[in-house]
Amino acid sequence: MSHVAKSKILEEIIIELRKKGLEIPHSVMSDLKSARTLMKVEKADPTGQGETEPKIDRYIRSVEAYAITEAGKLFPGEKVEKWLTALDLAGCDACVTIEEPKEETRFIPGVPRDQKWVRVEPIESLPIEKIEQMVAENKLGSKREKDGHLIVYGTDASIKIFVKKMTAQVNQPTE
Repeated sequence: MSHVAKSKILEEIIIELRKKGLEIPHSVMSDLKSARTLMKVEKADPTGQGETEPKIDRYIRSVEAYAITEAGKLFPGEKVEKWLTALDLAGCDACVTIEEPKEETRFIPGVPRDQKWVRVEPIESLPIEKIEQMVAENKLGSKREKDGHLIVYGTDASIKIFVKKMTAQVNQPTE
C-alpha cells in the first residue's frame, strides 16, 4: 500500500474542505502528521515495518473516514467518488503504479549542509531533556526551535541509529 500516495490525496481533500470554510479538527491533522512521521520512521528502519505499518494504517483510516464524510456533505457525489477511486487505486499495489514523489530537502539554518536532520516533537513518554540526552550519547548535534521541537542532525547512519533508539524508547512498555 502506498501510504504516501494516500496521505497526499487526503491532504488534497483537506485543502478543499478548508476552502469551503470547514475548520479541520486538531485530532485529524495530528493523525495525518503522525502517519507521515511514522512513514519516515518506517523508511529509516525498514526492519521495523511490522510495528509501524499497522499504526500508519490506523492513522490514515481515521483521517480518511473524517475527510470523506465531510466531503460527502459539502461536495457533489462525482467529486467525492473521484477521491474514493483515487484512494482505492493508491491502496492497491497490483492495480496501478503510483510514482512516489521525491523527498524534498529543506534548508534548516544552523544545520551543516552535509548533515542529515530530523525534527523531533517531545511527547510525555519522551520529554525534550531525555531526547537531548540521547542526542549527546549518539554524538549528534541539536537545535531547539521556538515551538518546542528539536532539530537533531548528524550523519545519515547516526540519524538512523538515533531514530531506532528513540522508537525503541517510545515503544517500551510502561510500568
